[in-house]
Amino acid sequence: MHLPVLYNEVLRELAIKPDGFYIDCTFGRGGHSKGILQQLGQNGKLLALDRDLDAIQSDVAQELGKDPRFQLEHCCFSGLQEIVEKQGWSGKVDGILMDFGVSSPQLDNAERGFSFMQDGPLDMRMDCSSGLSAAEWLASVAEQDLVQVLFDYGEERFARRIAHAVVTQRIESPLLTTKQFADLVTEAIPFKEKHKHPATRSFQAVRIAVNSELDEIQVVLQQAVNILASGGRMAVISFHSLEDRIVKRFIRDESRGKYNPSKLPMQREELAAIRLNKRGKTIKASAEELAQNPRARSAVMRVAERK
Repeated sequence: MHLPVLYNEVLRELAIKPDGFYIDCTFGRGGHSKGILQQLGQNGKLLALDRDLDAIQSDVAQELGKDPRFQLEHCCFSGLQEIVEKQGWSGKVDGILMDFGVSSPQLDNAERGFSFMQDGPLDMRMDCSSGLSAAEWLASVAEQDLVQVLFDYGEERFARRIAHAVVTQRIESPLLTTKQFADLVTEAIPFKEKHKHPATRSFQAVRIAVNSELDEIQVVLQQAVNILASGGRMAVISFHSLEDRIVKRFIRDESRGKYNPSKLPMQREELAAIRLNKRGKTIKASAEELAQNPRARSAVMRVAERK
């Protein structure tokens, strides 16, 4: 059974209004969307997005699609504002949820190529209908660019060794499966971390690059603030430090305005630039949730409210 991360905490922090307008930017298998719909009244609305066609075509999506209060769109994060403006919701949205990372169904399906735990095609695309697969990307990326991706997105200390191994290997034959890539990385790394597969960081880095994940996050955060109503909330769940750092800095910057400590008190135009209020501390999974869903251990949720 698919368990939505921080389910109770999400519903609590979004403070659902029965007649409110809400957006689930990462529909996945619909766990959070179901919870939001259960708290909405007859006049409430929920718009959900997902770039994964499997999510769009899932049984739960078909089931929820019968509800007139619900609408599901196939798009990536950067399409959020355009869809909201077409709906006429801009400036009226009461709550937005973003749940980054790879969903359990994506990880568990070997055909999607996200996991080194099962052998399958080296794909890793969130949207299999567009863009380069991981295999295609690795077949063409420049060695120095690959080093940068592995270092920046995977924080991989052996980025140069791995990149050189990839470039050397592809001269002989292409990397086509997750096992081939995982084995190559394992062979290239001289020292192994305890309790961590050697390919963990490389898989994360390549997945982020293939899907432009961090760029998409930067864009959607900005768009979310643009479309929120005054008092509307955004709840953002991250699963690794790269994502969370972007979210933390964005909320911090949007909560400060054009702050200049040498010019106090703040002027009217500087106060007007403050668009968000941070709500409380970061939220993590409870011990009870972790016992049921170990994958929630790295989840961190930050919440902010539109001024």
